[in-house]
Amino acid sequence: MTRINAPWLTDAAAQKVCGMLVDAGYQAWFVGGCVRNALLGAPVADLDLSTDAHPDTVIALAKAAGCAVVPTGIAHGTVTVIAQNVHFEITTFRRDVATDGRRATVAFADNMVDDARRRDFTMNALYAGPDGVVVDPLGGLPDLEARRVRFIEDADQRIKEDYLRILRYFRFHAWYGDVDEGPDPDALAACAANVEGLQSLSSERITSELLNLLAAPDPAPAVGSMDATGGLVQILPGANAPMLAVLVHVEGKAGLAPDPLRRLAVLGGDTAGLRLSNDAKKRLDQMHNDFDAVALGYYFGAQAALDNLAVRAASLGQEIDPNSAQYAIFAAKQTFPLKAADLMPELHGPALGAALQSAKTRWIASGFTLTKAELMDD
Repeated sequence: MTRINAPWLTDAAAQKVCGMLVDAGYQAWFVGGCVRNALLGAPVADLDLSTDAHPDTVIALAKAAGCAVVPTGIAHGTVTVIAQNVHFEITTFRRDVATDGRRATVAFADNMVDDARRRDFTMNALYAGPDGVVVDPLGGLPDLEARRVRFIEDADQRIKEDYLRILRYFRFHAWYGDVDEGPDPDALAACAANVEGLQSLSSERITSELLNLLAAPDPAPAVGSMDATGGLVQILPGANAPMLAVLVHVEGKAGLAPDPLRRLAVLGGDTAGLRLSNDAKKRLDQMHNDFDAVALGYYFGAQAALDNLAVRAASLGQEIDPNSAQYAIFAAKQTFPLKAADLMPELHGPALGAALQSAKTRWIASGFTLTKAELMDD
């Protein structure tokens, strides 16, 4: 018998939510990522439960137990119950009635097996009761133990239900797969056969999945496999997959934490099909800026400068020059000694702005040694 033992499971909030269901005669099963990660000893971010209770019943039981309820996805059987400030997504057992590659029409089911069969990977179809005992209806435990990311039953059919599962497959392989064993051959074949389906997905879903993939400790092998199936070119035309492995090496040598945008920058390609925030676009622009290390540090800050230097180093097949990194970090701490008021009223408008910029350029070029008086005398 396999059992999970995690602090969140024995927490009073979790036991209260489970108790409100079980005491009323319903099932309560933690499922998906929280069970998978607890078995792997990995951090758990979200607490999801499955139950045979319908949403209206869950809502009534939660309110009676003094919990707050948010109908986050009630059309699909999901409500969020908040107990002691902890959020639990509770979803009624479901089965797919129809799918179109982007979304599914579901009906409520009355058993765990039907609920499990509509999920994506076997390692995500693991359930645990309030006592921590794991139930494995589809053989996911051996796959999890072997770090084998495998689609449930027919890989081709699972992908056709939602083409985003192609990207999810490579994300899960990057985070949980055995790199030495490599991807599951059936999964790769199914991904390759369905890559054009990625074009039917929204840019928001693609972007979120891609960035989550690139946030993995070392996504290079998974991205390389995705490139081999034709999936990468579908979402990032012109990307250079081999560059990612070089950057991961550079990051490791420089002690830089994984950063999905830095990795996106080194992949290159056309990002027009992605939905990036303005801040993300700004960061990407900074990573491709051709300022020297000192100017990078001063204008953009230490972290942005190091990101830029890492991308440059990877593109050249080199490591970050330690001196450049030190210059950038030093530059980020400097404060320009001259203010606009120092040049007024003699200068104003565009002439004032030009004079300030000229002085700043000279100050940076001097290694930040020119004093306020020296800058005003020039």
